[in-house]
Amino acid sequence: MLDIGCGTADILAQLPLDIDYHGYDIEPGYIASARQRYGHRGSFVVRSVSPEAVESLGTFDMVISLGVLHHLTDLLAGTLFATAAKVLRPGGRLVTVDPTYVKGQHPVARLLLALDRGRHVRTPEAYLAIARQHFRDASVTVLHDLIIVPYTHCIIEATRLNH
Repeated sequence: MLDIGCGTADILAQLPLDIDYHGYDIEPGYIASARQRYGHRGSFVVRSVSPEAVESLGTFDMVISLGVLHHLTDLLAGTLFATAAKVLRPGGRLVTVDPTYVKGQHPVARLLLALDRGRHVRTPEAYLAIARQHFRDASVTVLHDLIIVPYTHCIIEATRLNH
């Protein structure tokens, strides 16, 4: 599994112990924390991941990017999807999770999104449009109950088709 924008790699607490995990993030402090807490469970690299930078990464069955896209411009979000498409094995899966704006969402959720550090919170359709530039079969799910406070998440799932 490749985790693009792994942060402190907290997701590892939820994953099987035998997973082959590789976390990449551009923030050295996050990677230092991930290494300290989970260094025995995976590899962690301070690096921006792009299609040009993945030659040495190998291929993966799964790529995740949790809470990253809403910090990226459309161009950089497209680069993330292009990178995932390049490193996924045929049949491999990409999953992203980010906050989203939708009609009728709880006012507290909308306020929290407005206060988020990410300046590129999009609608589900906007996230999906970027994903479909690199994954024909990308789909979207919107959840309002992923966490206890009112908040709206957009989950993009895409599979690399066999070529």
